[in-house]
Amino acid sequence: MIHKKRQAQATPESLHQIFTIPEAPDSTLGRIEAEISQNLNGFLANHIVATEKPLAEIEKDFADSKIPEQPQYVSDHTHHLLDKLISQSVHTSAPSFIGHMTSALPYFQLPLSKLMTGLNQNLVKIETSKAFTPLERQVLGMMHRMVYQQNDGFYQQWMHSAEHSLGAFCSGGTVANITALWVARNTLLKPEGEFTGVAKQGLVKALKHYGYDDIAILVSERGHYSLKKAADILGIGRDNVIAVKTDTNNRINLSALKAECKRLKDNNIKLMAIVGIAGTTETGSIDPLTEMAEIAKQYQCHFHVDAAWGGATLLSNKYRSLLAGIELADSVTIDAHKQMYVPMGAGLVVFKNPESVAAIEHHAEYILRKGSKDLGSHTLEGSRPGMAMMVYASMHIISRPGYEMLINQSIDKAKYFADLIDCEADFELVSKPELCLLTYRYVPQVVQQYLQTANSQQRSEINDLLDQLTRFIQKRQRESGKSFVSRTRIEVEKYDGSKVSVFRVVLANPLTTNEILDEILKEQKLLAAESLQFLPQVLSKVLKS
Repeated sequence: MIHKKRQAQATPESLHQIFTIPEAPDSTLGRIEAEISQNLNGFLANHIVATEKPLAEIEKDFADSKIPEQPQYVSDHTHHLLDKLISQSVHTSAPSFIGHMTSALPYFQLPLSKLMTGLNQNLVKIETSKAFTPLERQVLGMMHRMVYQQNDGFYQQWMHSAEHSLGAFCSGGTVANITALWVARNTLLKPEGEFTGVAKQGLVKALKHYGYDDIAILVSERGHYSLKKAADILGIGRDNVIAVKTDTNNRINLSALKAECKRLKDNNIKLMAIVGIAGTTETGSIDPLTEMAEIAKQYQCHFHVDAAWGGATLLSNKYRSLLAGIELADSVTIDAHKQMYVPMGAGLVVFKNPESVAAIEHHAEYILRKGSKDLGSHTLEGSRPGMAMMVYASMHIISRPGYEMLINQSIDKAKYFADLIDCEADFELVSKPELCLLTYRYVPQVVQQYLQTANSQQRSEINDLLDQLTRFIQKRQRESGKSFVSRTRIEVEKYDGSKVSVFRVVLANPLTTNEILDEILKEQKLLAAESLQFLPQVLSKVLKS
């Protein structure tokens, strides 16, 4: 007997049902919900395919652009998602996947995320968020206090002021950086006399009014790409985000910064902002923020600190001093979805001066009324979800001492892994960890010895071959699916400042153990032995010499 496959129908009754009646506990979706609530890591490990599938093959499963005319039952579609989407997702919470800045999430985030989704609040205005608005203002106050450590009276005065804001919640560090530089631009080119400000009259008229030939932003070579996005959007131009040389520790070179400031001034180019980095994306390095603040003060420009990665370190009394000088910044970017273990989509920027956001204030009679406490009047994004709730919950459930333990463990873990690499004769530690990021590569000991005496041309040739080796190992390790480290290219001074390919690891996942780190290095050694046969004969000659 042949059974026909059941077919769903789009009817008023079926549509009403999906809005009002939850899936049964024994349905596919019901079972998934129960499983991820009880054992998220187990669910992900069971359903995410370990070995890599080519992206071109995955694209075939998502190649139909037609909107379906025939609806699917929830359970049928859930099976489709399990098979085609979830199975080919990235297991970012896996303790052996140490190449990502996203990490494992605390279990309480799952039901709270479901609650937040169900409430479906829109933080653009009071009428669509109610209690979420004062909650977000409180979270911004807590994050502001984490950075600037003002007294109780300061926060009582400013935290819930309708005309002011201590910062802005946004989807991530990119929008946070754009917001900070938007404030910097509008403050620099503010209304004066008959000139009504850059926000109204544009950059051309603003430069003409103030008599500048151009404006610029200075940041180290390790600056995040979002800064160039900001310059593009704000009309400043990507070329006017000027990269300043870094020192041997991947921090901005202060002498080079001072020289660049003077060059700009001598050419009648107004310095709009200096950006310090507290935890670079590639190496986790922290710029000398106190000295940068002094230079910014000397040149009367905005000082912004991009602490999207490293900002959470301020929660650790032991390591807070690593970010000394951050309290001197006019604005600071922090991503809670990184080292604060909140789901993706929780970035923010805080401003030292609560009046700073007046430079970007905007109103609309139908939605953002003047004098209201609508958060949308001071944000780049309009409609936003209530992600502040997730940060609020984490700060209460984990607490500052809990975060301190997580931060301290991650930094200590990075130090352990760095020591492990140093003890391995065939590995080279490229950048030592300041926070919980580090870079390294596989370089056979005999090749390391050869590089010490080789001339510039010989070093370049060998490093090109080592780059091939690094790419081979990283790709094979990723394809095997047992573990993952990322790969990047950075300048290394001892190799004449040339860029070399390196492994990059982020040790923020609290589930990653020292034993797992040992195994990752062992796996790379085995892959290196396998890969040597694919390298050109030049390297073989070096190995035999």
